[in-house]
Amino acid sequence: MNANSQVSTTTQGQVASRQAPQEQRHPVVSPTVDIFENEHGVTLWADLPGVAKDKLDIRVQDGTLSIEGEATVPAPSNLRLQHAELKEPRFFRSFMLSSDFDTSKIEAQLKDGVLKLTVPRREEARPRKVEVQAV
Repeated sequence: MNANSQVSTTTQGQVASRQAPQEQRHPVVSPTVDIFENEHGVTLWADLPGVAKDKLDIRVQDGTLSIEGEATVPAPSNLRLQHAELKEPRFFRSFMLSSDFDTSKIEAQLKDGVLKLTVPRREEARPRKVEVQAV
């Protein structure tokens, strides 16, 4: 699949994914993402190998969550690069979030090239038990 294709991933109709158009400067790579959902919200795990915290940009605007990062692969000074499949790739992936999620409380953690995003569900959107009263 190339970076110009459109990908649509839904989790119970609430999270959808798109890819960015190809840019000339660096190849654009759509990172693989696993999405888990429960009554508290969704957790996204994105593979971003070689992306440092200072080269990672996560934004939320108008219900769209965007992940963008630029990888740097250090080459030892005493070696010459002979072949590179992807040299300094740029990662991009975006997700449409429903209004059920509280985007002001998103948490992000980056460890060993894996980004963990926790997107909590709004309190009023969480499932709740309705008490039945006998009359």
